[in-house]
Amino acid sequence: MLRLLSLFLPTVIPSWRFFKTVAPSPRIEYRLIEGESIGDWQEDRPRPAHLGLGQVLRRMLWNPDWNEQLYLVSCSERLIEAPSQHSVDEINLRVARILPEGAQMLQFRLVFMSREGARLVKLVEYESTPVALASLQAVAV
Repeated sequence: MLRLLSLFLPTVIPSWRFFKTVAPSPRIEYRLIEGESIGDWQEDRPRPAHLGLGQVLRRMLWNPDWNEQLYLVSCSERLIEAPSQHSVDEINLRVARILPEGAQMLQFRLVFMSREGARLVKLVEYESTPVALASLQAVAV
């Protein structure tokens, strides 16, 4: 009986020891390029400043947007550790999916935020080459 309980408890009470390291996650920022006009960098899918109790409860049960955001963080981490075209393509496709049509090119970068004393420091780790937004949005549909 104790053996059965020892096998069952880890499924109910998770262990956080599966993390190899605890480090900041990269954030994705993008900009749109229209001819000679280069837009400002914007954070991809910024977190809301405030969530009501109902929204929090609903998100605990159903939150596909957050699952996609976790996938993007995973792609970003892989891109920093071992660059691959697959990670670049996935980030481009998923960022393009939420953008309005009209701009010609899309570019993204991965940044790490850290605190040094009282100020926030932004370190750019990766910057992609611009890609045609129309071709990404055609694939993302």
